[in-house]
Amino acid sequence: MLFIKEEREDMKIEETFRVKHEDTEEQTKMAFIKEESEETFRVKHEDTEEQADLMSLKEERQKLNEMEDKDQCVELSNFITGKRTITTAKTSSRKRDHKTKSNTCPQCDRSFIHKQSLEAHMRVHTGEKPFTCQQCGKSFSQSKRLMSHMKVHTGEKPFTCSQCDRSFIHKQSLKAHMRVHTGENPFTCQQCGKSFGQSKRLMTHMRVHTGEKPFTCSQCDKSFIHKQSLKTHMRIHTGEKPFTCSQCERSFIHKQSLEAHMRVHTGEKPFTCQQCGKRFTKKWSLIKHMRIHTGEKPFTCDQCGKRFALKESLNSHIKDHLGEKSYICQQCGKSFSHKRIFNIHMRVHTGEKPYTCSQCGKSFGYKESFNTHMRVHTGEKPYTCSQCGKSFGHKQSLDFHLRIHTREKPYTCQQCGKSFSRKRDLKLHMDVHTGEKPFTCDQCGKSFRREVNLNQHVKIHVKRELF
Repeated sequence: MLFIKEEREDMKIEETFRVKHEDTEEQTKMAFIKEESEETFRVKHEDTEEQADLMSLKEERQKLNEMEDKDQCVELSNFITGKRTITTAKTSSRKRDHKTKSNTCPQCDRSFIHKQSLEAHMRVHTGEKPFTCQQCGKSFSQSKRLMSHMKVHTGEKPFTCSQCDRSFIHKQSLKAHMRVHTGENPFTCQQCGKSFGQSKRLMTHMRVHTGEKPFTCSQCDKSFIHKQSLKTHMRIHTGEKPFTCSQCERSFIHKQSLEAHMRVHTGEKPFTCQQCGKRFTKKWSLIKHMRIHTGEKPFTCDQCGKRFALKESLNSHIKDHLGEKSYICQQCGKSFSHKRIFNIHMRVHTGEKPYTCSQCGKSFGYKESFNTHMRVHTGEKPYTCSQCGKSFGHKQSLDFHLRIHTREKPYTCQQCGKSFSRKRDLKLHMDVHTGEKPFTCDQCGKSFRREVNLNQHVKIHVKRELF
């Protein structure tokens, strides 16, 4: 009986050892399968284009492994204590923590699930770009970026807008484009509140606030906020004028300049003043015109403090301080500081009168004279005296009239001290001192200081002829 009892105990021990040995083999087998699965995943992960799909696959396999582990624990519950099960769970948790910590960037503390992801991330800090395009030599830090770049050479645009059929190389470009249709502007400037559809447009806009101008001309050192502005500026140095008018073949540096020029041929004036109804071919011309109504004069002379509505007027004014007169008339020797005034002066010699009245046919050499003449036909008198309400067709006439109220006489004779309200009256007065009589009668040769006196004298001859 003792022998049988010992034999049964030996059999029980052997059975227990066999079950535990089978359990150990099964666990070893499962661990090998799991390692093999993870190794397979690691190899496949090298293809970064399928990274998202493989991530999903691994998560599914991890869930299956966890479920299998739980099932195995239930099956071996007769041989494994609850304490041991808890210890196993804690060990697994420590392994996951160790795995996460081991895939952490030492420079920015960013963590990754996979070691390969950390290696790819480190290239951000090192600047390494191991993936090079064989066609243009451009390098990239990730293989998927190289594959995306290759579409530039192949012309492939797999992402198409469902609303306008426009195609894009990158999916992100399509997403940004869709905001054109939806009107979404998710990127907002924190300083001025202006919103943009793309983050890069917001980044460019921020240079307005920071004053940053990263694009500098290599020839004149002028800097620009936008790269396109620098490209356009370079045409000044190269002389390139890529935009040509189809009607007169005149060329322009800017596309906007060509569009504005075309209105000369079409007669289109799309910009209208809301206060006076005057129309303009250019928006900038309307902006400058509005300063007449607002009285704005944003340009100030540093030397005398005089203010101007136009920058061109300030530049011309500064030349008066410098005494610079670079435009010289070859016929009379008179010099001018401004080319525009020089061109107008030349009409004195050429007799050119480019401004003709459509109602009476009278021509004028100056645009101001033509505009003033037109008031004769329209009856317009835009200049009104604030003290008595009398209106005038000419600004000079209002200025003369105001001196009646102010009693101002700004023109003084240097010889006798007599003063006059008009410059013309001073000139007539000077003939008294010089004895000059520039107005001569054609019939009797008598001379007069004033034209009005000559006209009165001529009437005497007319009456004699009648009688």
